[in-house]
Amino acid sequence: MKLFTPLYQRAMAWAAHRHAPRYLAGLSFAESFFFPIPPDVMLAPMAAATPARALRFALICTLASVLGGMFGYLLGWLAFDVISPWIKTTAYWPQYLTARAWFDRWGVWVIFVAAFSPIPYKVFTIAAGTLSQALVPFVVASFIGRGARFFMVAALLAWLGPRLEPVVQRYVEWLGWSTVVLLVLTVAWLQLRS
Repeated sequence: MKLFTPLYQRAMAWAAHRHAPRYLAGLSFAESFFFPIPPDVMLAPMAAATPARALRFALICTLASVLGGMFGYLLGWLAFDVISPWIKTTAYWPQYLTARAWFDRWGVWVIFVAAFSPIPYKVFTIAAGTLSQALVPFVVASFIGRGARFFMVAALLAWLGPRLEPVVQRYVEWLGWSTVVLLVLTVAWLQLRS
């Protein structure tokens, strides 16, 4: 079943559009609290296609993502009772419970890890709000984690340039499903440990 190839092709079409920076900002904002596709899928081809603007794209991605994370925090803080029935019907509910447990154990460091890694950052932004985590450390950790991730992706793709895009396109299904399997195994392992 090809799931990631059509998503990747759609992201590539968006990346070539003249309003791509706006789309990147919108995708980055939305991904931080509900949208399932990470902005890296759009940032990477944009950085590869226009290496001179790669760091600008990474900055747009970082700022919009942190703003989206703050919105997710507000949703968790002010409207969790409204959104929790929906979250309980999705695969995000076990991840939300894990996020809460991680906050209890490691505090704000969890945001940095979620912001940088492929762990669903959106779950942690909402959980931070429901737990009333301190907002300033939340924003700082989000900015550092998201910034490190997006600037690394942009710099790498700007450096490698268009040579990498055909390779990614060839293996996008394998990469996508491998990421899903890795995420499921990580969550299962963490559930077994706790």
